[in-house]
Order: sequence, then C-alpha cells, then structure tokens
Amino acid sequence: IFSLVAVVCEEIVDDCNFCGGLYFFEFISCSVFLLSFLILCAYCTDLYESLGEDKVQKLNFWAVPVLGASFLLASIVFSATCSGSAVESAACVFGFLATFAFVAEFGTELFLRRKQKLINERSENPGNTRSATENQPLNKQS
Repeated sequence: IFSLVAVVCEEIVDDCNFCGGLYFFEFISCSVFLLSFLILCAYCTDLYESLGEDKVQKLNFWAVPVLGASFLLASIVFSATCSGSAVESAACVFGFLATFAFVAEFGTELFLRRKQKLINERSENPGNTRSATENQPLNKQS
C-alpha cells in the first residue's frame, strides 16, 4: 500500500528541478508496486497451488529484500534531488515507509523460517534419542 501511495504522490509532482531522481523513483516505485501486486496475486489465486507453495514462498522470500533495497536506493536518490515541495516530500516519506515495510516483512519471514527449521529438527529426533534400539525393552516376557 505504501508503494502505491508513493507512486500516486510522485505522479502528482508538477515541476522538478532535477528530474533524474524523480524519474528513477518513478520507475522503481512503479516496478516494485507491480511486482508486489503480482506476488500477492500469486498467493490469492490457484497459481499458488499450481506452481507449488514452496516455490512461491521462496520467490517471495528472495524478492522482498531486493525490492526493499531498490526502494531504499530510489528513496535516497529522490530525497537528495527533490526541491522540497509537499508532494515530493510525501512521496519520499511513503518511499521510506514502503522500504521499512519490506524490511519488516523480510524479518518476519526470516523469523518464521528459523522457527519452522527448529520445529522440524525437534520432530525428527524426539527426546534426543540416538537410535531405535534404546527404546526397546531389555527383557521380553512371553
């Protein structure tokens, strides 16, 4: 949502002194919004199951930091080259908010992956047993 608002704000800008930063921010913010929307559509449609849940989650896991880093770079360049109008400042703010949202999502995904890995390790070796023969009774009664 923050990337969409950043796109809308930068489209409202009427006049710019150094337009290179604005054009770079426009390209990155629009691209990031469209790619994020595409990943969201993959989660919400049958494409999620047909591609495979693990592939879509892996794509999201690696796309989020790349998108966030590119948004951060574009926001820094745009904030350095903007003239200071209210609309440009709002676009910069929403660019940084979108960057922080991507960082938070990546952090959450990283935490969930580590948690799932710990759960999988514990379920493979319940009670930290070394072998199956240790669980067998010593004396068999007939």
